[in-house]
Amino acid sequence: MATVATVPVRRDRARFGPILVVDDDALFRELVTTILKRAGYRAVEAATGEEGLDAAERERPEVVVLDVHLPGLSGHEVCRRLRERHDGPPVLFVSGERIEAYDRVAGLLVGGDDYLVKPFAPDEMLARVRALIRRAREATPAGLTSNERNLVRLLREGLGAGEIAERLGETPIAVRDRVDEVLTKLGV
Repeated sequence: MATVATVPVRRDRARFGPILVVDDDALFRELVTTILKRAGYRAVEAATGEEGLDAAERERPEVVVLDVHLPGLSGHEVCRRLRERHDGPPVLFVSGERIEAYDRVAGLLVGGDDYLVKPFAPDEMLARVRALIRRAREATPAGLTSNERNLVRLLREGLGAGEIAERLGETPIAVRDRVDEVLTKLGV
């Protein structure tokens, strides 16, 4: 089951969606999640490829830190499925087993955006996550966050403020305020 790390988020990173960490090694997930939390990010964890896809659909992460070797669906297959969605998040592959140049190239060819070999320095992982977020935001019209894009998707489905509030666990007034913020950001 995917879990959400609950830690106060630094104000400058509060506007980011979560970082999804998908790895079958519980200690590695805990380590990466701790690094991300200390840097001010919110993190979501998943132990399998299937859980990772579910969490990606539900949470709309900014970046996915994805192990190549997973039970069930491989990291490559998870990446491929994330890429089927037009707005799939950037993927940072990590691996301690698949470390040869051809392994890294394969990860990039299946749609990964970056590749990091375990073990790695925490600062290097954070720099790569920041770079992926920056590039994704530069490519996103009006710099909408993943949460804002999700809100727009729900509006596009024809849902009203009350229905959206139910889905997101918010009040209709909060949803209306968020819609106003998105419209302001879009210059509408």
